[in-house]
Amino acid sequence: MNGSKYAYPFAFFLFVTISLSAWSEEKADLLLINGKIVTVDEAFSIASSMAIKGERILAVGDKRNVENYRGPQTEILDLKGKTVLPGLIDSHTHPADAAAAEYDHPIPDMETIQDVLHYIKERAASLKEGEWIFVSQIFLTRLKEQRYPTRKELDEAAPKNPVIFRTGPDASVNSLALQMSGIDENWKVDDGGAGFAEKDPQTGKLTGILRNSTRYLKYRSPEKTPNAQERGELLQKLLADYNRVGITGVGERDASSDEIALYKKLRDDNALTVRAFLSQHLETNQPIENIKKELRDLALSKLFQGDSLLRVCAAKTYLDGGMLTGSAFMRQPWGVSQIYGITDPKYAGLRFIEQEPLINIIDACMELDIQYMAHTVGDGAVHAFLDACEALREKYNIREKRPVICHSNFMSEEAVRKAAELGVCLDIQPAWLYLDGRTLLHHFGWERLTWFQPLRSIFAAGALAGGGSDHMKKIGSLRSINFYDPWLAIWTTMTRRAKWVDEPIHSEQALSRVEAIRFYTINNAYLHFAEKERGSLEPGKLADFIITNENPMTCPIDEIKDMTVLRTYLGGKLVYSHPGEVQ
Repeated sequence: MNGSKYAYPFAFFLFVTISLSAWSEEKADLLLINGKIVTVDEAFSIASSMAIKGERILAVGDKRNVENYRGPQTEILDLKGKTVLPGLIDSHTHPADAAAAEYDHPIPDMETIQDVLHYIKERAASLKEGEWIFVSQIFLTRLKEQRYPTRKELDEAAPKNPVIFRTGPDASVNSLALQMSGIDENWKVDDGGAGFAEKDPQTGKLTGILRNSTRYLKYRSPEKTPNAQERGELLQKLLADYNRVGITGVGERDASSDEIALYKKLRDDNALTVRAFLSQHLETNQPIENIKKELRDLALSKLFQGDSLLRVCAAKTYLDGGMLTGSAFMRQPWGVSQIYGITDPKYAGLRFIEQEPLINIIDACMELDIQYMAHTVGDGAVHAFLDACEALREKYNIREKRPVICHSNFMSEEAVRKAAELGVCLDIQPAWLYLDGRTLLHHFGWERLTWFQPLRSIFAAGALAGGGSDHMKKIGSLRSINFYDPWLAIWTTMTRRAKWVDEPIHSEQALSRVEAIRFYTINNAYLHFAEKERGSLEPGKLADFIITNENPMTCPIDEIKDMTVLRTYLGGKLVYSHPGEVQ
């Protein structure tokens, strides 16, 4: 699956010819001719033409043989040399929530602390005294100052409103938010979970930074929220924009029951324009018997088997904190940091599930054939995940169960080898490298980033990694948090270039063009248990494909990030057409 040879094998064309003669009585609904069909099959074969009937591919090969499927009603699309690729798959998104992020008000781009404080002041002016201001997923690693806004700055920006500047599991809050939530110098987490409030080592006073403790904030949203119908309409709008950039499949990670219902409604209304593989949120801070009951209910649900458009057959948990907030669980201490507000030199991040409970949860998932996946960022957490799977290898074929390490940003040579050996899958987001590389270099240094998103080593070892965006908020492929433009992500994997960084970050870990395309197509299909149905353009598979203005296999590498999709098809049906589409 991870082959990197760009070939035109005779066996491929012989197979197509035999298939054509066997299926010659079939007549296609659509013929694509005179193009470059990048099949992404095992040999990464390139053909000129393709025949489609209904929602599936009849044949792929040269024009002369494929035209045997021409009938009186067949639509002919002359590609005139344009390139066709399998529809792209984003392995890790949160579109149901992201689509509704700006329902109450637009959220501006924020690149500096002053941008953040200006936004907070504007919100305070539009709200009543005492109403909460919530700034979410504006990551400190992407601010030019590379730090949290301080408690004092938040106090001055909104002295009469409680403020939360939340970045994943952590947050910086103002004095009123602490006061209204009952958090003082003597406060401690008391629900059995991980977390704490940072204190100034000189004064013992709270800094306003909360580690994995935002659940204790008595936040009450003053914002208007969409009803179910409006949420469905917003999700449909977002998925149409996914189609615009060539995405035909998504992995919705950490879906709630309400979000699952949104997808089901779109599917039932024939309005779902991507194939959605959903993972259901699993709360782990509860007795194992309660967890097992939730898993049994999932396994018995109708959507567990699902269909080619919608499946819910995975469970998502959180194993550690965040890379962008300074709480990912690392094997070595983070180090004292002004960027992340870390004052303890021995602090190594936060781990949310200890080893025995982790093994028990994975065991419970595998027993029910539920795919287990966990938010796992730091190398300490990655090794814990792999060790837990290894503890179960005598009981299960781990490769068949396809457990997924979500993010897997910090790895090691040993972790890469073990993931390949066990068959554990990796779900990686190039956006972290592109958007956060500058801050990571500043904090960790060059040497410690040697095994940051080590894609080349992963492919070389034979491990299975798929690419995603972790799209969290807003509609717009480049204005969103994170960007969901797959072409910028694909370019990033091949160049290892980061915003505001002059040189590539460990270019020895860059992917080839073939590997980068597999990363966003067939590899993600495998992550979703769908590699026999999609991810490549082969006879019998679903006709999910795109037509692009340039050939990513041959165009200058910097043109890949600006690729334009001319058409997007899902199951043989046109779901997006660009004004400059091929005629």
